[in-house]
Amino acid sequence: MLSQFTVKNYKSIRDDMTFDMQATAISEHTDRLIKASNDELLLPVSAIYGPNGGGKSNVLQALHTLELKVLRPLYATEADIISRLRMKNLEIVPFAFNEESKNSPTEFEIFFWTEKAEYRYILHVLRETIVYESLSMRKAKTNRTTVIFVREDRKISMGDGFSKLKVSEDISDTLPLLSYLGITYRKNEVIDDCISWFEDGIEFLNYGSPIQELQLAIANSTDIKELILNMIREMDLDIEDFRVEKRESDNIQVFTKHYVDGNAYEINLSEESSGTKKLFGLLPFIAESLTKGTTLVIDELDAKIHPVLLKHIIMLYNNLEINKHGAQLIFTSHDLSTMNSEVFRRDEIWFVAKGNEQNSKLYSLVEFKNSDGSSVRKDAKFDKQYLEGKYGADPYLKQLIDWSEI
Repeated sequence: MLSQFTVKNYKSIRDDMTFDMQATAISEHTDRLIKASNDELLLPVSAIYGPNGGGKSNVLQALHTLELKVLRPLYATEADIISRLRMKNLEIVPFAFNEESKNSPTEFEIFFWTEKAEYRYILHVLRETIVYESLSMRKAKTNRTTVIFVREDRKISMGDGFSKLKVSEDISDTLPLLSYLGITYRKNEVIDDCISWFEDGIEFLNYGSPIQELQLAIANSTDIKELILNMIREMDLDIEDFRVEKRESDNIQVFTKHYVDGNAYEINLSEESSGTKKLFGLLPFIAESLTKGTTLVIDELDAKIHPVLLKHIIMLYNNLEINKHGAQLIFTSHDLSTMNSEVFRRDEIWFVAKGNEQNSKLYSLVEFKNSDGSSVRKDAKFDKQYLEGKYGADPYLKQLIDWSEI
């Protein structure tokens, strides 16, 4: 589970920006919170809103870039299509509208939970060169924190209990030490646990990527396929069944089954509406996430999806009878029909807007203060106040944040 992510000097993000999935001490929907291994309360969903060009996608891209920076070296020698897709590179681009920023490192920091521990991983990168890196862990059972390694410039210090993991003196300054350890010492329990989270604990979905069709193959799993079919039936899409057919060169074809006047008809997914096609690209990820308890990150989840379906998907994660394994859904959106107290807690709603110097700012509704210094009420009309410009990141009206004071 993702606990917290901080990034600095990445694209439109100039200053420290922290995205937090830790639940705050507020009273609404406490029955929806999921528990980490040490019973720390985390959020099952979070949505990021803001105008086009405000930088909300960059928040998710920064998280994805960190994941790829760690994983790409592990898949460099793999030949299968999934590994090749995972090898794609997202360039680490610093904030462009400031001379100091252009010559400073991009900084990432992430906290995440596995069943065994919470890990804290820090990576500072300057033009692909790693200038600082560290990894530590806090065990769930003992709450004890252990440093695994610290790397600063070319000096590497291994923590107590990890000195036996020898590191080559000529390790590339562009290769993360975490990646090196994942390649060289994958049999080590701690290294494997940490790397496995980057591999399987978090998933990114950007529509138009060929990996989404490839992922449909997971629907051959009985549990996942049944969950997908249940979601389709509840959404009343008039699809009774589907099958996935794998052809040559990893080409996958999907066929949907319809019943008309008592007769069964099967058509290729390519003949369905664009909304249905997108839904089929999405639902396997949703089903896998809920089944395995992973963190799913989606840019523009609401695009081409009816608001009723969007709400249905969000509520799957909010329902702990369905979300039994602590899955999380993080997404950007423009849809306001779900921006209300029935669907979200205040700490699950986030806004991104740009300051006067083209720098993106991220803040949650729970920390937003009204002009009189009061907090937003939990029963407020979030969507109405957003459109009125009260939250400072609306796409239609004048922004009301005084950026000179931030």
